[in-house]
Parts: sequence; C-alpha cells; structure tokens
Amino acid sequence: MRRKLAIILCILFFATPVAAQELTGTLQQIKKTGQIRIGYRASEPPMSFLEKDGTPNGYSIDLSKCIVTEIEKRIGADVKVEYVPVTAENRFKALVANKIDILCGATTKTLSRSELVDFTQLTFVTGASLMRLRDNSDRYASGFDGKRIGVVKGTTTAVFLKDLIRETSTRAEVVLFNSAEEGMDALRKKKIDAYSADQVVLIGIASKAHDRMKLEMDPNVFSFEPFAFAVRRNDADFRLVADRVISDLCRTKKIFEIYDKWIGDITGQRLPIFEAMVQLNSTPK
Repeated sequence: MRRKLAIILCILFFATPVAAQELTGTLQQIKKTGQIRIGYRASEPPMSFLEKDGTPNGYSIDLSKCIVTEIEKRIGADVKVEYVPVTAENRFKALVANKIDILCGATTKTLSRSELVDFTQLTFVTGASLMRLRDNSDRYASGFDGKRIGVVKGTTTAVFLKDLIRETSTRAEVVLFNSAEEGMDALRKKKIDAYSADQVVLIGIASKAHDRMKLEMDPNVFSFEPFAFAVRRNDADFRLVADRVISDLCRTKKIFEIYDKWIGDITGQRLPIFEAMVQLNSTPK
C-alpha cells in the first residue's frame, strides 16, 4: 500500500503543469511581461524597413510574426509586439543588454558574432555587391582604382570589401556610413562613386527608390552572406521555438510565399542558392 502511495505521489509530482516548469529565459520573460521586443533595421529593404506610415515591414518582419504566433502557442497567452529600431553598430549590444529579445533583418551569421549571441537556422542567403549611378558607368572601365566606395560600418560587407581591395591591390577608398540611407544619399550627391551592401538589400533599395532608373547594380557578388536571426546566448528553449518555425516554413514551402512577396517580384525568379537553403533547413519534426 505504501509502495502504491509513493508511486502515485511521484506521478503527481512530475505531472505539475509542464508549461510552468519548462518556461525559462526569454520565454519566461515574455510570459511575465506579456510582450516581445523585436530588433530590426529601419532602412534595409526588402529585409526590414519602415513604411510611410511608420510601420515596420519586410521579409524578416514577416518571419518574425510567424515566430511570435508560435511563442503565443508555447506560453499559452497573447503577446504584444514592440518593434525596436537598431543600427548595424548597436544591434548585438541591444540583444546582450536585454533591450531586445530577438534580432531580425539583414544580419549575417558568423563564428565571431557567435561569441556574443546565438543564431537561429538560416533565414536567407545572399552576397555583397555594388550600386552606382548609371551616368557614371563609363568611369568604371578601368575598375575601381581611385574610386570612393561607401559601406555601412559594423557590417560583414565592410570587412569583405576591405579584404577585396587589399587582396586585389586596388587603390580604392572605403567610406563608412551609419546607415544605408546615408550611403545612398552620398551616392546620389556623387560624394562616393559606389555604394556596397548585400545584393538583396541593394535590390530592395532600388525597388523603393524614386530614381531607380538612375541606379545600376553590379550583377556579381564578392562574398557569401548567410542571414539568420540572433537571440541571446545559451537560451536553447527560445532558439528552438524560432528554429521550429523556420524549419516548418521551409518544410511546407510556405517560406516561398514570403520570398515571392518581397523578393521574387524584384528578381523575377527565386535564386538557386535560396532554394538550396530551404532544402537544408527542412529539418524533420
């Protein structure tokens, strides 16, 4: 009788509501506060940008909405979303300092950055390229020797660009900006000869530009840029929620709908490297 009673008590102990036991880290914080803070870049179309009415939108924003829906299911409560604008320079500090809960947008996953934050499964793949003015095209017949190339500081594109210039012994000057808007403004005013960023970001900039016919993008890329969302380190439960959403979107091919909405109409077709990423991300349940 005592043995049976002990077994029953043991079962009751482990039958304590699972959700209450399992919520840790960021999930526990979201449950307690009732909100999630999503960090995004305000001028990185089509990944993330502000609409004219001030509403954040874009490919990565749509992915983050899917993650929020799954978080609500996981914690069993509605969640208020607060979008927090960040820059290339302060985005990781904002995550580490608990000013945001997840970083979406155009963030490249690297091993050095993994010393500061953790990354989800890949959300997009692209490469760095160059944008210039069409009326200056004839000036590039001899390459970029003596030219000024703009890039946003604190980005992997800035690192790759400097490496490319050094490796090719090109006499070009790298000009650093705080945002894509500053860089494109300098390009239009001919303060720089070209602006460099991830190719998909350049495509997004051109699609939103009032003077898109004056802009010309180099079809080649000089780097490999795997995008992912960033979360705080050692928060496996929260990262797993995001990974499950990304895997499900890839496995069901619903991610193609988001891609076509923001990028497919611009490129005319899906990039083969993106389709390969979708296959690799289709992790079984």
